[in-house]
Amino acid sequence: SWAEKMEMLTSKSASDPEGYLAHPVNAYKLVKRLNTDWLELQNLVLQDTTNGFIANLTIQRQFFPTEEDETGAAKALMRLQDTYKLDPETLSRGNLPGKCFLCGFLKVIFLFLGTKYRSFLTVGDCFGMGKTAYNDGDYYHTVLWMEQALKQHDEGEDTTVGKVEILDYLSYAVFQFGDLHRAMELTRRLISLDSTHERAGSNLRYFEKLLEKEREEKEKEKSVNKTVTTTEAVVQSGAYERPLDYLPERDIYEALCRGEGVKMTPRRQKRLFCRYHDGNRNPHLLIAPFKEEDEWDSPHIVRYYDVMSDEEIEKIKQLAKPRLARATVRDPKTGVLTVASYRVSKSSWLEEDDDPVVAKVNQRMQQITGLTVKTAELLQVANYGMGGQYEPHFDFSRKDEPDAFKRLGTGNRVATFLNYMSDVEAGGATVFPDFGAAIWPKKGTAVFWYNLFRSGEGDYRTRHAACPVLVGCKWVSNKWFHERGNEFLRPCGRTEVD
Repeated sequence: SWAEKMEMLTSKSASDPEGYLAHPVNAYKLVKRLNTDWLELQNLVLQDTTNGFIANLTIQRQFFPTEEDETGAAKALMRLQDTYKLDPETLSRGNLPGKCFLCGFLKVIFLFLGTKYRSFLTVGDCFGMGKTAYNDGDYYHTVLWMEQALKQHDEGEDTTVGKVEILDYLSYAVFQFGDLHRAMELTRRLISLDSTHERAGSNLRYFEKLLEKEREEKEKEKSVNKTVTTTEAVVQSGAYERPLDYLPERDIYEALCRGEGVKMTPRRQKRLFCRYHDGNRNPHLLIAPFKEEDEWDSPHIVRYYDVMSDEEIEKIKQLAKPRLARATVRDPKTGVLTVASYRVSKSSWLEEDDDPVVAKVNQRMQQITGLTVKTAELLQVANYGMGGQYEPHFDFSRKDEPDAFKRLGTGNRVATFLNYMSDVEAGGATVFPDFGAAIWPKKGTAVFWYNLFRSGEGDYRTRHAACPVLVGCKWVSNKWFHERGNEFLRPCGRTEVD
């Protein structure tokens, strides 16, 4: 029964919530159950007229995911689908890839994860994904997911979703790509299942008129030019191209997230070294220096090992969790923090007064970098869950946004110190599209780079991104150091680009 299925799912997920929700298909299905499928439970318990029970049910409902959350979860799955080039079949069957590195080659091999929490998308789930895309005007993903729903339906999967519903959405989405032949084929199939479907009949007549018009125009063009482009090529391929969007480096960024296109040549590799770092003979680090490894030569990016202990990480996470809220970005014109679709994560800010461990971590970052934390921003803790990402961006303010950090009164962001507080099973790399670098999370390590040249000019090569988390949960914390207070700790160079 439905109740028994829910009991089994609850038992499985409650035993290890983080492990269960590390699989994005499980995360999506949970949000969908608590939003859409919750109505089934309501109808079930309304048969019990105990007012107290029903009142308690209503109270609990306010803490559950909303329609917006379900839409966000569906979009997150589509984001993973695009970034990591996963077809709907792969996602629907829960066969998500992991990563394995071949030493010396920096080559990524994708392996299917045999996770114990592997889950499947039903016809209803696939239909829900397609419907979300359709309502957002995203016909590319509408086609992909409605086709998957139809495929599973044709294979005989038990479902309450009818083929007529699927074909209705699919035929119109296909039409939006100008594929009249296939739109007519799907509409005819719909009518064969439901001859009384008014919209389908109307659409079919409209498609036939358009096709006739296209044939007439083609005949006219033949007399002038024998080379005619029609929609038949599209029909034969059966695939539609993903529309271009607002991000110019989309292809490069997503390729780096997959471990492709990393420009680590043997010649560059020879310029990278490991060493012990004592913070320019900082007294605190002379006896116990940090292990430092070059990740990239120019701009210089370094990774430090054993920066935070497991105990410190857990304490920082414990402090941050109650304060986590949708991550914001600073409006370049007003300097005010606001949410943005290109940054999907939750974050919180910790002060030194919150706990001694925060002051300890801040002090350690100051010792490692040689920069002062007095004018730095608070320690930001961020959690990237299902499909969590931060698309390519600059940490520093550009010339066309001079007021970005005006309220802080500490100048521009001179450097970024990024702590990785978790390992990520798949995805979640920090990538730099401009010069083709990809840095993978490793718990307890930290990466550091300068956003500004010594002259104060911005280093535009440092535009970077946090790739979507495919499997797992990513925790990071970061400290942004500012110009004020570091004038003598990092003095100007002789040229603009020193």
